Amino acid sequence: MEVTKDIIYIGVNDHKVDLFEGQYVVPNGMAYNSYVILDEKTAVMDTVDAHFGEEWLANLEQALGGRKPDYLVVQHMEPDHSANIAKFAEKYPEAQIVGNAKTFTMVKNFFGTDYADRRVVVKDGESLSLGAHELTFVFAPMVHWPEVMVTYDAKDKVLFSADGFGKFGALDVDEDWACEARRYYFGIVGKYGMQVQNLLKKAAALDIQIICPLHGPVLTENLGYYIGLYDTWSAYKPESEGVFVAYASVYGNTKAAAELLAEKLREKGCPKVTVADLAREDMAECVEDAFRYDTLVLASCTYNGGVFPPMREFILDLTERGYRNRRVALIENGSWAATAAKVMEKMLEGSKDITFAENRVSIKSALDETSTAQVEALADELTK
Repeated sequence: MEVTKDIIYIGVNDHKVDLFEGQYVVPNGMAYNSYVILDEKTAVMDTVDAHFGEEWLANLEQALGGRKPDYLVVQHMEPDHSANIAKFAEKYPEAQIVGNAKTFTMVKNFFGTDYADRRVVVKDGESLSLGAHELTFVFAPMVHWPEVMVTYDAKDKVLFSADGFGKFGALDVDEDWACEARRYYFGIVGKYGMQVQNLLKKAAALDIQIICPLHGPVLTENLGYYIGLYDTWSAYKPESEGVFVAYASVYGNTKAAAELLAEKLREKGCPKVTVADLAREDMAECVEDAFRYDTLVLASCTYNGGVFPPMREFILDLTERGYRNRRVALIENGSWAATAAKVMEKMLEGSKDITFAENRVSIKSALDETSTAQVEALADELTK
């Protein structure tokens, strides 16, 4: 696939993977992207997952059309992008490998050598000329590994963005970008919002017409939309007005309260209400929705003096990713000594700019007249 006249896509689609990074469900597979720039000298941008080494090398050979690569640029050392460095180095012994000092520390960790006789160690802001194409390397530490850098091609105005602007899903599947990019961002990059903000500030000084990520489609139109979403996500701002109701229920009584609240919210004109059973639904999608909306309702039964385990996992996933700038409401259930609300609030005490709803719902085993009235009051507060 031609990205531009001189930049060829040589990545692969993976429809065998069931869990990306061992935890994220990917029903539509994954794309591992790689590119080659053809100029007076040729540069390959990253490799692909280990399972697709031969396919990737065949794609590269076809794109080169009989030429030899001069450089392999390693932007990110995560194995889904770096696994074939050794195969490349063996097949093309005259090619140089480009990375930063931290890159080559990891190269040695993974492959037992840092290719000292053929490496090109670059610094932040340095450039490499291929002829008409001049590549400038912009360091992006902790987006989302410490060695990450992105690369800007001034001729074609292309940003090779490493894992930035990536998404779940193979390229031969037609699906909405934002949903799977949002789930990917908050699951994998979400903790590092400040670092993403720093990278966006650097990128703002560049004339970018095309974004080539290491996962997901090449972005060529309406780049302001994608960059705007990344700015919102990395600034921990709500993307949409609405309420996400997340519940953890053993026998269905806490679930009944969560669904009743959702029904009341819709009746009172809430623009968007989403409900999720934390024990059954994809946790990464639940995390995505918690960051997407401006209001979160946590509903859990009391369990061993704390909260039901799926709720505990959910809140830990949020706090590990810097959850902040949201309104949170609490629903607890307990046949005796209900403590879930107190525990959930304490779990969020380190999160910045969290506003707790004044009204809380406390259920004794099952909804009754008192707790139903509390649900009504909470719905009134959340829809003011």
